[in-house]
Amino acid sequence: MAFSIGDPAPAFTLADTDGIEHTVPLSPAPPATVLVVTCNHCPYVVAWNPRLRAVAEGYASRGVRFLAINANDSTRYPADSPERMAQFVRDQAWPIPYLHDPTQEVAAALDAQVTPHVFVLDGDHRLVYRGAPDGDHQDPAADAAWLRAALDDVLSGRAVAEAETQPRGCSVKWRDAA
Repeated sequence: MAFSIGDPAPAFTLADTDGIEHTVPLSPAPPATVLVVTCNHCPYVVAWNPRLRAVAEGYASRGVRFLAINANDSTRYPADSPERMAQFVRDQAWPIPYLHDPTQEVAAALDAQVTPHVFVLDGDHRLVYRGAPDGDHQDPAADAAWLRAALDDVLSGRAVAEAETQPRGCSVKWRDAA
């Protein structure tokens, strides 16, 4: 079952690299929540991370909540282990809580396809945008324009003009079914 525009976000609680639990939905709800299914090693993620960081820092004063979620199979991809996630947060002074999805249930419920896959929830925790941060991971001037436009629409009380874009990135590294 796909997670589609207008659907309520799946409820979940995941711990970040400091062991702090983060819950969706949150009460009281922030005006918008951005979920980014991500990882450490994907070149698309590496390219987009500075732009995602800038959006998170720029929209924090407007009450926007950001959560990064790593669901990759760290057995096959050790660069995505919880230890390496914590190292990334320390080394980068990363401002976005970086959550580990060890069962991959949250990523599956979001219908995440790639890293990074961006999901924007409105103040009612309903999906209003899904896709890529912008149209070109190799062009920093793209400045996460699609994500920024979605957030600006939500924060202004408007319907998101472009609710879905094609996600671009590396495939989510699912565990092999036993």
